[in-house]
Amino acid sequence: QVQLVESGGGLVQAGGSLRLSCAASGRTFSSYHMGWFRQAPGKERDFVAAISWSGGVVYYADSVKGRFTISRDNAKSTVYLQMNSLKPEDTAVYYCARSFAMSISAYRGSYHRMGSYDYWGQGTQVTVSS
Repeated sequence: QVQLVESGGGLVQAGGSLRLSCAASGRTFSSYHMGWFRQAPGKERDFVAAISWSGGVVYYADSVKGRFTISRDNAKSTVYLQMNSLKPEDTAVYYCARSFAMSISAYRGSYHRMGSYDYWGQGTQVTVSS
């Protein structure tokens, strides 16, 4: 059984910062790639950021490059999303997810797809006011 629990969401003014955390249960956290997705009301769930099992490779959606940073601490079984220079369009429910077991080569071609992930957290609300 794998459980992912997001935290750190909240209300912040435009230009502000927020750090999301995703704590994972289980004993094999370090063996899996992790991703962050977000979903705004009436919108599809979109890719935000991803990180390989070792933390050596990271990916970002174009809309958040230069503003968001994904990281992980395998000793704590936790993945983070540092969000800076937040914009109202960043408002969404943010979800963390664990990928299916796959090589880094396979992950490079599929990190942005929801179908590449088998476990999802409940989500945490991020609201950015103007």
